[in-house]
Amino acid sequence: MDLTWLSPLLLVLAVAGCGYGLLAAYLAGRLVSRVAPRPSDEDLVPSVTLLKPLCGMEPNLYENLASFCGQDYAGPVQVVFGVQNAADPAIAVVRRLEAAFPALRIDLVVDARQHGSNRKVSNLINMSAMIAHDLVVLADSDMVVKPDYLARIVAELSVPGVSGVTCLYHGVPAHRGIHAHLSALAIDVQFLPNVVVGTALGLAKPCFGSTIAFTRAALAEIGGFEAFKDDLADDYAIGEALRAGGRQVAIPTFSIGHTCVDTELSGLWRHELRWNRTIRNVDPAGYAGSLVTHAFPLALIGALLPGAGHSALAVAALALACRIVLCLRLERAFGLEPHAYWLLPIRDILSFANFTWSFVSGAVTWKGHDYRVVADGTLIPEANLSRDAEASSV
Repeated sequence: MDLTWLSPLLLVLAVAGCGYGLLAAYLAGRLVSRVAPRPSDEDLVPSVTLLKPLCGMEPNLYENLASFCGQDYAGPVQVVFGVQNAADPAIAVVRRLEAAFPALRIDLVVDARQHGSNRKVSNLINMSAMIAHDLVVLADSDMVVKPDYLARIVAELSVPGVSGVTCLYHGVPAHRGIHAHLSALAIDVQFLPNVVVGTALGLAKPCFGSTIAFTRAALAEIGGFEAFKDDLADDYAIGEALRAGGRQVAIPTFSIGHTCVDTELSGLWRHELRWNRTIRNVDPAGYAGSLVTHAFPLALIGALLPGAGHSALAVAALALACRIVLCLRLERAFGLEPHAYWLLPIRDILSFANFTWSFVSGAVTWKGHDYRVVADGTLIPEANLSRDAEASSV
C-alpha cells in the first residue's frame, strides 16, 4: 500500500497545530487584560454558601479546603462539606478545619443515599438541604484558591445577564514526582489553551467543576441537582441549564489551582482518559477536530513514514518550539510556576496516545468505580451492565 501521501498530510496538520498554539498564546494575553468587574461595596456584599463534596483522603486535602475557608470576604460565609460514608477519612479533615476556623460556619453532611449513577451529584443532592444563603458556589475538593477568590466570583455573578460563573484552572503538582508534573502540564498546555481559544472564538461554552457559582433561585429553576444525577459531565450540563433563555455563564480573567496528585502512570492515564471521554461526549466534532492541537506527535509520526524527508524533522522541531512558546506565554499570563520544559515532548506523546485511545470505548473509572458512558451522556455502572448480561443469557 502506498502511504507516501500520509506524511505530507500529517505535516500540514502539524503546521496548522503550530499556528493554533501561537493563536492560543495571543488570546491568553488578551483574556487576562480584560477589565474584570469590581467587588461590591461592603454594605452590599451578599452572603454565600460554599459547597464542597468530598470522597476519601487526597494529598493536600486540608490545604486545599483551608484556602476556601480562609477567604478575605466581607459578607457571611457558610461552608457545607458532604460525604456519603460515615467512615470517610475526609471527616477528620473537616474537624481540623472547624478547629482552625472557629468563626466560620462549617456544616458537615454525612448521608449515604444514592440518587443516581453520578456519586458526586448524589452527594450534592444530600448536601443541598443545608444551603443557608442565596448565593451558592460549588467547587471540587482538589482546587486551591487565593484569598480574594470569593470576592471576585461574587463580583462576576453580580453583572446583569450573568446567571452563573465558572473558572479556568491550572495544574499544581502536589509533589515533585514526574507523574504529578506531567498531569499539571496536561492541564496547562492542553486543556487551558483549548478553552482559551474555544471561548474567545465562540466555539465552546464550558462550565467546570473547578467553580460553578449561581443563585439558589437559579438552582431551583434548573431542577436542582436532581436533574443531573446520571450525567457524566454534570458540570457542563449545569452550565447549559444556567445558560437557558440567553443568559451567560461568565469566565473570570484569572485561573485557580487544580492539585495534581498522580504518583504512577496508570492513575494518570485513567483520569485523563475520563476527561477525554467526557469532552468527546460533550462535543464529538470539536473533540475530533482537536487532533490538530497534537502538532509534535503528528510531525514525529510524519517524519517516520516513507518519503518524509528532512523537512519533517524541521516541522517536528518547530512544533516543539511553539509548545515552549505557548507554555511560557501561559505562565506569564496566569502567573504560573515555570514548568520543566524537557517534559513537553513526553507530555505531548502521552496526550496524543490518550486522545487516540479515547475513541476505542466509553468505559471510564471514577473514584474507584467503573462506568460505561452511553450515547446520551449518562453513566451506567459496569456492575449493572454485567447483571443485565447475565440475566439475558439465562
